[in-house]
Amino acid sequence: MATKKILVVFVLPAIFSLIFGSAVMAEILQKPDRELNLWPISSSERFSNNDDPIEIIGLSKQYSTSEPIEIQVKINDSSFDCGDLYVTIYSSEKNDVITQSGFFEQCFEQGSTILPVGDEFSKVIDSSGTYEIVAEMVSKKLMNISTSEVFTIK
Repeated sequence: MATKKILVVFVLPAIFSLIFGSAVMAEILQKPDRELNLWPISSSERFSNNDDPIEIIGLSKQYSTSEPIEIQVKINDSSFDCGDLYVTIYSSEKNDVITQSGFFEQCFEQGSTILPVGDEFSKVIDSSGTYEIVAEMVSKKLMNISTSEVFTIK
């Protein structure tokens, strides 16, 4: 009697798992062009290269307290031809928002992928410390891409 319980509780589920897993793997292997949608890598784990969908342009690693931080954003992903651009500066020590700017309904000018169009991001931070700037583009289809960089104020 005890061997029948062991068979039902342990062996049969293992056999069914192997059969079901094999059937799923066989189905997956029939579609070699299938796209794997893994969890996105966070910006701190991502390596910097020219294939990033969004880049911050013109950011120095260090500024003085009287020097304005002026940046532009380059979008390398063609699916983000129009949307809203948000630029936020955080205090790295406290994660407090120092400033945020929104540039709404940004559409690329012909032949250019630099944003903001017809406007500029320029902020002066008068407190020394380490800061993080985050640029995020939200498309009209509500998809978003973002990047961040760290800089210091002396």
